[in-house]
Amino acid sequence: MASADLRGELHRSICKADNVGKCLLSTQPHQKKIIYCTYCVDSPVPAVRSCLKCEASLCNKHLKVHSKGLDHVLIDPCSSLKNRKCSFHKELLRYYCTKDGICICVSCSLIGKHKTHEMESLDVASEKKKKKLRNVLQNLITKREKTEERVRCLEERWRKAQEKSSGEAERVTALFIDIRRRLDDLEKRILSEISRQEEKMSLSDVIQKLEIKKDELSRKMRDIEELCNMTDPLTVLQDPYTGDLCDPEEGGGDEDTGGHDTTHDVDVITGMLHAGFSDIVTYLQTIAPPKPKRLQPPSIPSLPSHTQASPVSGPQYGGDGVIVRTGGEGAAAGEGEVYGQGPADILLDVNTAGNNLLISDDMKTATWTNAKQNRPETAERFQKDQVMSSGRFSSGRHYWDVEVIEAEQWMVGMCYPSIDRRGRQSGIGNNNKSWCLYGGEFYNEQYMVAHDSKGIKLPHEISSDRFRICLDYEAGQLSFYELCDPIRHLHTFTITFTEPLHAVLWVLGGSITISGEGAAVRSHNHRGNLSKSV
Repeated sequence: MASADLRGELHRSICKADNVGKCLLSTQPHQKKIIYCTYCVDSPVPAVRSCLKCEASLCNKHLKVHSKGLDHVLIDPCSSLKNRKCSFHKELLRYYCTKDGICICVSCSLIGKHKTHEMESLDVASEKKKKKLRNVLQNLITKREKTEERVRCLEERWRKAQEKSSGEAERVTALFIDIRRRLDDLEKRILSEISRQEEKMSLSDVIQKLEIKKDELSRKMRDIEELCNMTDPLTVLQDPYTGDLCDPEEGGGDEDTGGHDTTHDVDVITGMLHAGFSDIVTYLQTIAPPKPKRLQPPSIPSLPSHTQASPVSGPQYGGDGVIVRTGGEGAAAGEGEVYGQGPADILLDVNTAGNNLLISDDMKTATWTNAKQNRPETAERFQKDQVMSSGRFSSGRHYWDVEVIEAEQWMVGMCYPSIDRRGRQSGIGNNNKSWCLYGGEFYNEQYMVAHDSKGIKLPHEISSDRFRICLDYEAGQLSFYELCDPIRHLHTFTITFTEPLHAVLWVLGGSITISGEGAAVRSHNHRGNLSKSV
């Protein structure tokens, strides 16, 4: 009975092995190598089956006479039949030892060293391994897709970088072409101006005239000496040439030379070649012939120059010998010379703003707020509610406009960069390094100007919220105007400036906006220089 059970188990195992063999062969990649029949020795004939027991491959002819016993397991043609038998018992491999991870025969599972181990049939073990391999394959597919996506992204970035690099190269090339063109034009203008000044000087003519004048003076000196040596008073008094004799000091002096040292212009241009493009352009504008006046919008009339302003009642003296003057109504719109060609492009420097000031994105508006901005405390930041411009003026004539919006108190003006940033002395007008106009509700709508802690109350009734600040650096004049119709001069400080000047604002409970779209003045960072004249 036991023998019959063993024979049945062997038969089932053989069938399973046959199925497993077919499955394994079906999963193998297609082999182009042809397996030939083991028994066709005269001429090679392709085999159609292989016998695991006989370890031989059979063609159709030899397959018909082959044993049909159950122990003769037939599979698709295979060249490595020995690998399918146990190397110790020489029996077919029918089970898989899960502990040792190897294929074993029936004897190994019954009487061999694997008899106490857990075993699985080959097809079950194969399916488990296939499942693991499919998971590994899926992970590899996912990784490959991610790698391909990354490659695509890098290729796209590389393409964009190439396009950007090409565009930047073109822009840089165009920029340098424009710079070279402008330098060529500037060179021609300077050489032309030097030639014009040389022609204007005409030193040889001047020398010739002075020689003639010297001879004339020598003749007069001799005549005077002769008269002085005469003893007869009647002869001296009746001399017909006495009326032509005059003190040389009473004459025009250098009228023959035009009263102007024309060599100065050439020396200035030559010296400015070391100063930069903007300073040269600024100077050329000052010596160029005057351009026709441009019409200005009626809402903001053109500001007359200081020489065109209405007269004042005499100078007043502020702190440190600063001459100040106050004026009444200015010239009507359109009268007199236009002050500059456009408003200065003032930008506020947030690095100097007090922590209760909000600075707009366009750097044109300062707004007071209760909320602290938590900006870092640095040496350049004001402790008070004020802020100054990033650019500065060190030459030329400039102006800029402000509009006060619902401010309880406010101040506008200009200061040196060396102004204190801490304490009471850091406030605009509370030191000798700043000048300001201030007003607001706190002062009962009274307006004052201040410098070095000395204030001057303005006699005017102010009706506008818009004001203009004008600077003539070389003349040493800083003026304040009310933008009404007509525009009205409020006050002028006169002083010899010793440092560059920054625009500065102080506001409480409202806003101050710098108005106008200035394109004529070039603004640098807070250590830059606004040097191009408007």
